Amino acid sequence: MMGTSEDQYARFVNSAAWSNGHHGSETESFGYQVREFVKGAMEMSVEFAKGCRDIVRQSLEKEDSFMRKNLGKLKGPCEKVCGKLRFFNEYLPEDKDPLHAWSVICFVLVLAFAVLSVNTEGENSIPLEKKLSIHPLSADRILLPDGRYIAYREEGVAADRARYSIIVPHNFLSSRLAGIPGLKASLLEEFGIRLLTYDLPGFGESDPHPSRNLESSALDMFFFASSVGVNDKFWVLGYSSGGLHAWAALKYIPDRLAGAAMFAPMVNPYDSMMTKGEMYGIWEKWTRKRKFMYFLARRFPRSLVYFYRRTFLSGKHGKIDKWLSLSLGKRDRALIEDPIYEEFWQRDVEESVRQGNAKPFLEEAVLQVSNWGFRLADLKLQKKQQGKGIVSLLKSFLSRGQDEYTGFLGPIHIWQGMDDRVVPPSMTDFVHRVLPGAAMHKLPYEGHFTYFYFCDECHRQIFTTLFGTPQGPLNIALEVDQSPVEGDGEEQEEGTFCNATLN
Repeated sequence: MMGTSEDQYARFVNSAAWSNGHHGSETESFGYQVREFVKGAMEMSVEFAKGCRDIVRQSLEKEDSFMRKNLGKLKGPCEKVCGKLRFFNEYLPEDKDPLHAWSVICFVLVLAFAVLSVNTEGENSIPLEKKLSIHPLSADRILLPDGRYIAYREEGVAADRARYSIIVPHNFLSSRLAGIPGLKASLLEEFGIRLLTYDLPGFGESDPHPSRNLESSALDMFFFASSVGVNDKFWVLGYSSGGLHAWAALKYIPDRLAGAAMFAPMVNPYDSMMTKGEMYGIWEKWTRKRKFMYFLARRFPRSLVYFYRRTFLSGKHGKIDKWLSLSLGKRDRALIEDPIYEEFWQRDVEESVRQGNAKPFLEEAVLQVSNWGFRLADLKLQKKQQGKGIVSLLKSFLSRGQDEYTGFLGPIHIWQGMDDRVVPPSMTDFVHRVLPGAAMHKLPYEGHFTYFYFCDECHRQIFTTLFGTPQGPLNIALEVDQSPVEGDGEEQEEGTFCNATLN
């Protein structure tokens, strides 16, 4: 080993002397220096390996070495194990040394398992990323009084044949394409329903609103209904965070509504009317990141843009639970992994983020945790309190004792999955405490998505609960206005009197 080191040192000195003697010559280039450096590094590596080999040999060959003494203690047990496994040698080729053959077999097995583990980890941890597609403009649009356009989608029966009209404001990171996912056209025809969905301001193909709030959202719904020919009262359907806009409609345009159907409706998680138990039951179901996002929406809303640009505004598809930091139950988890749901979800997201602007999503997040301008208790049906004074007494006398009521007079139905971790059951328990007149439909074992998405039987149950036995669309030729006209009534009375006199 010493001789080898001296030779290496001599070559290094000669190389250095030659380099100093030829400094600045044209034959010496950067590439030449790199090659010489690599050659020297390789020679040193070889010499280092030889030195390690000599050390191992000296440690194992000497009888009094530390490793030889300790390894000798394992010689007996190893020989016993090898003796029991010696029958495997019968399956080896006769011309092969068993020691060499088993060494090769063990090496191949280790290498195979290593390759399989790397391939498996690669498939699970690095899925193929799918980019968002940009689709051509295809929505019908109506013009609002303030000059903005609202994009909408219509399903079911025509306006003149509709027995019931339902308007659906979509939830966060969604669009007019969502509606009721998986709803069959035949079911709408059977019940005579006209289903209308529209893009919220800044979503899909709808123009943004300069200063959006829940009151402006209700007014948009009011003008939208009038523009598309909904002349009678209509039902509003709110799912998840879309419930915010349904609550707003109940508050600001109650005279236009026939009723409300709510599915896991979102309320302000910071509502001061919540008890400590209700608030704990809500927040304990959420992930830490989701809690942090709500905190940012309440205190530092502009910082949310950074997270949106890294998720659903990044131009690539992803999982809903990762993007929105959701904790899901088993049934919800199984649903979002279904190819049918995945295809629906990707198309809906592509439409939702079409404009590439973070502002409407930021507005929607802030609306969830800010002051709505009203309380849920304002929707409770209750007698209007009479004021004091002569004027109030005169009004009560002129009304002939008829009681006046405040709040929403129509029916409110709320469906809640008991395994929902996105909008926990504690949230709808709070709603039912504040609005005891609302009809609660608790769904055991159902999550946030499973009852509302792609469930034919569930959709039938929902419409049966709201509208009773299906009667089909209106028949324009037969189902005309049956209210009597004054002249017809008088003629009928005269005819009846004449018949009575004759008799």
